[in-house]
Order: sequence, then C-alpha cells, then structure tokens
Amino acid sequence: MSDSDTPSDDDVAAGRIYDTTATHSFDDTRLDDVLDHIEADEEIQAYLDAQNVNPVTRKRYNDHGSKHVGIVRNRALCLYELLKDAGVPFNGATDQGLDEADEPVIVALAATLHDIGHVVHRDDHPYYSIPLAADILDRFLADLPYYDIGERVRLKGEVLHAILCHHTEEDPLTTEAGVVRVADALDMESGRSRIPYEHGGRGINTVSSQAIDEVRLQAGDDRDVLVEILMRNAAGVYQVDNLLKAKLHGSGLEDHIRIVAINSREDGDQIVERIEL
Repeated sequence: MSDSDTPSDDDVAAGRIYDTTATHSFDDTRLDDVLDHIEADEEIQAYLDAQNVNPVTRKRYNDHGSKHVGIVRNRALCLYELLKDAGVPFNGATDQGLDEADEPVIVALAATLHDIGHVVHRDDHPYYSIPLAADILDRFLADLPYYDIGERVRLKGEVLHAILCHHTEEDPLTTEAGVVRVADALDMESGRSRIPYEHGGRGINTVSSQAIDEVRLQAGDDRDVLVEILMRNAAGVYQVDNLLKAKLHGSGLEDHIRIVAINSREDGDQIVERIEL
C-alpha cells in the first residue's frame, strides 16, 4: 500500500510517492505484501506515533514521526527504482543469498523503523533503534510465509544494518543501506528540514529550513539519478550542503547521484541561481 491512496502524477514523476499500483521493472510482489503488513501492524504504527514525543514535544525539534517515515519510505523506494533501472548493483540481499525481490523489502523496512529509537532519546537514537527494531522484526518476519528461519535472520541483519547506517557516523556496506541514508535527508521540502531547529527561532537552521520549496528525483544524464532542489532563497544552500551532501558522502552512492540546487525566486533578487554538488 502506498502512503498516498491516490498519488498525483506530479508526485510520482517527482519521486515523491512510490506508486504501488504502477508496473515496475523489478519484482514487487513481496514488497507490496510487506507494505500492506506495515500499515496493518498496530505495534509499528504505535511506535511511529510515540517516537515524535522526544524530538518534537520535549526538545521542540522538527517532525520525526509517521509523516517523516512515510516521506522517507516513499523517497527510498523511488530512489531504489531509479538506481535499479540504471543497472546499479545492490549487494545487501545478494551477499546474504536472499532473493532479488528482498532488496526493496530491506529498504522499506529499514526506512520504516530507522527512527524508532527516538522513543528512548533523541540523542544517539540510531543505536536505540537497533534493539527495538530487532524485536519488531522477529515478530513481523515470522508472520510472512515466504521466509524460513535462516532467511529471516539474514533479512533482519540487513534491515538493522541499514537502520544503523542512516546515521552519518556509520558507513553503509550495502547499496540498500545507502539508499535509506540518502532518502532520510530528502525530507526537506517546505520547512521539513532534517537538521534540528528551534521552533520560532531565527538562526540559520530555522531560516534555511524554510528555503526549500521542492525536491525532485528523476533519472539523470551524466549520473544515474538527478536530485533537483528548488529553493526560494539562497539560505537553502545551507540545507543542501550540511544535510544532503553530508548524507550522500560515504553512502556508496556518490558516483550515482547528482545534486542540483536552483534558486526559484523570480523577483530579480537572486543571489544563487544554480549550484551543482
């Protein structure tokens, strides 16, 4: 199930929504089933709600709950498809002897559970996410009929690896993990910065977070994927440079993704028109 029941053509074209009803170039049978199970899982949904309390209610930071997770999961699956279409090899499932159809399953589960450690604390949350996600995955994967115990162990390990490596302190060793890491940074449209900022503040984190209007994913020319970022003013460069560029560095996808930031204001006062990273 998609995070949007009726995604618009523009949302799909911009790589904002992964359309489960569309025909894809990879085997999405298991993925579609897993997405349905995620939406119906009461424990997972409870975590996605509860994990917003520490960062938002208590620390007055930006959203890290169910909306963020939905955005990241959609972006991650769209990025996965673009890379697959370009022939980029994925090694997480393959190295473990799992099926190719398990690649997007790893991506979807890791994107869903990557921030649940926030229920413990905002600080160092990726490390708290690991034991919590491990318990959920033991139960969740056991309910899926197409995995035996050995496959569940291997799939669980790959999901946990991708969860851990969305943190810039850890280096992804799989393409699946790199996708989740980069997708986490793509939730920056319309004030949805991943850099913590103080509500009501006027610091660079706050101001720059309001500068990003739109983020589009599409097939690239000289690189496999183009990330196009439309800004309303030059302050958005801070977000791109300190968030997305930092996440891309060390992700293993540096040679496959090109980032272009464009100042979209039309008032004649453009400081930055185009920045390529």
